Amino acid sequence: MSQLRLNLFMVTGSTFIFLLAFVANEWIFTQSEFVRGINWIYMPAGMRLLCTLLFAEAGAIGILIASWITCFFYFFPNDPMRSFIGGILSALAPYLVYRLSRRVFGLQVSLANLTGGKLLFLMVMYSLVNPSLLHLWLLIRGSDSSVAGFLVMIIGDLTGTLLVVYMMKTVLAFFPVRR
Repeated sequence: MSQLRLNLFMVTGSTFIFLLAFVANEWIFTQSEFVRGINWIYMPAGMRLLCTLLFAEAGAIGILIASWITCFFYFFPNDPMRSFIGGILSALAPYLVYRLSRRVFGLQVSLANLTGGKLLFLMVMYSLVNPSLLHLWLLIRGSDSSVAGFLVMIIGDLTGTLLVVYMMKTVLAFFPVRR
């Protein structure tokens, strides 16, 4: 498979899996919404980090596309600026954490040296970076941004990320390990 086709597959796959997680989250955790766009449990956050860790830039582009779809057509259809910037920040946060992990931990592209402790650190770091970027932009813009919303977003991103990672770990446990 050519590199271009592989990258297109990773972008498309990341977009699809994020949107699938988004729909599942909206269906399963309907009652966990604190305010529009902030949930106590937000599984798409886990997909953002997972796709970026697995597919690097291609994953981030897929997440950007999916974030724009959800922002423009679901969350903020009447606020194109918030949708545009919100989508960029939602894709940028996991990518920044990925780049930081490459630099600080020497994380290999294959993720061979990703330990459970490092993964937990990345999940916590992402759960802090994502809400920080979004709420900083809301403050700069002069939009509604509350400490409560910020804290709930941290909790929602962390619980959603933990849920997604452990679901993936459970699914992968059913596949044989190559030696």
